[in-house]
Amino acid sequence: MSRPDFFLVGAPKCGTTALYRCLEAHPEIFVPQRKELHHFGTDLHSPTYVRGLNEYLALFAAAGNEKRAGEASVWYLYSKLAATEIKAFSPQASVIIMLRNPVDMLYSLHSQHLYNGTEEIVDFADALRAEEDRKRGNQVPKGVPAVERLFYREVAKYTDQVDRYLKSLGPDNVKVIIYDDFKQDPARICRETFGFLKVDQGVEPAIRVVNPNKKLRSKTAQAVLDQPPRILGKLVRPLTTPALRHRLFLTAQQLNTSYQARPPLPAELRQQLQKEFAPEIERLSVLLNRDLTYWSKLQETGV
Repeated sequence: MSRPDFFLVGAPKCGTTALYRCLEAHPEIFVPQRKELHHFGTDLHSPTYVRGLNEYLALFAAAGNEKRAGEASVWYLYSKLAATEIKAFSPQASVIIMLRNPVDMLYSLHSQHLYNGTEEIVDFADALRAEEDRKRGNQVPKGVPAVERLFYREVAKYTDQVDRYLKSLGPDNVKVIIYDDFKQDPARICRETFGFLKVDQGVEPAIRVVNPNKKLRSKTAQAVLDQPPRILGKLVRPLTTPALRHRLFLTAQQLNTSYQARPPLPAELRQQLQKEFAPEIERLSVLLNRDLTYWSKLQETGV
């Protein structure tokens, strides 16, 4: 049975889905159709995580003669344990990390949480103000399995997160991609990633726009999808496979989704957050040996 030997991680809403689809289309790379497996990172918790080793490895059973097999789970970056757990599982693993301007990432993450039903505070500024209270167990939406995802500022502290991977796996086994570079020239970044994974760089990258800003048509319908009635589960489960149930869920979720442009982040709040994250961005610039301080001056940069 094939075992994954590379992992695509990164802050949420940083373009990992687009890169994943590019890797998926390469004939020398195998990835499961399902993204966000989260087998590693056992300090984080969600019922959707694939924690059983046999269940996890079974997702790679369809791999054939591909040179590389891998998966993408963004919260591996935020996890304090995933880097060492991946190292123990695959000592020579390759890790691809994607990062985005933290202000834009957080604004987009908040929108995604609203769509997922894991955030109840609609106003982004109010959600940021609730962070410390939520660390004390207050203002936590009912049924949220991974409250740490709502600690917005912690998610955006990239430097220590990246450093864990550099120390665990070594710099030669870690490739850091900046979202701005990927957005500007996705084909080039895909080819560079092919080279990092030591597969054919001559393959034409499959580039397509994915993961636009989404809103729910009905929160009630989404609640039923997230927690279907037990009687429905008893009726459907014997007649379907896990893969079929997953496809049915995705289809129903798509029907309950509308795509809308997100309003720009208010300029005053953007400037406040840029000032707040400036020291963190300076630390990251030193770690990566790349000047990213322009992140503290940019205006709205996309979805």
